[in-house]
Amino acid sequence: MRALTLDFQPHPRFAGLGWCLLAAAMALAAGCLLAQQQMDAQTVEQQHELHRAREQLGDDNAASLKASLTPAQVREQEQNLAEMRKVSQQLRRPWERLFAMLEGLPRTDIALLALTPDAHKGQVRITAQARNLEAMLAFHRQLEASDELSDVSLLNHEIDAEAPEHPVQFNLSATWEIGDGAQ
Repeated sequence: MRALTLDFQPHPRFAGLGWCLLAAAMALAAGCLLAQQQMDAQTVEQQHELHRAREQLGDDNAASLKASLTPAQVREQEQNLAEMRKVSQQLRRPWERLFAMLEGLPRTDIALLALTPDAHKGQVRITAQARNLEAMLAFHRQLEASDELSDVSLLNHEIDAEAPEHPVQFNLSATWEIGDGAQ
């Protein structure tokens, strides 16, 4: 009988392959770390460029930029700002209520041709065409009775004598009321 050899610590057969895999993984990790450092450096450089560009555009130095403007340029900027405020005020008017009121009126004998609101003055000019003078006057009374308009005035009217039904084209002016006080 042969002698029995017991080896409680076996020697690996593919030890070289394991070391190769470990070296490849370490090289890959080192490459990823290097790439991350390069990306971080690029990010910092881009942030510095962004900061320099903002300084050149005047984001951080708006007060010094305004101080460097001539008085004419300052006046022009103030006029532009006033115009923007005026437009903003016009946009805050309750346009929906005005349009809903005009659309809700019975207009079987009336055709609205133009609506010219002046939100700054609180007035609206209505150009319309009526089948006859009675329809024009009825429309005028309806506008006077509305909650949105007051001081409705007939500016002018013209009867089209050449048309078969002799329609009346007319212009009305009215004050555009705001019931809730918001302007």
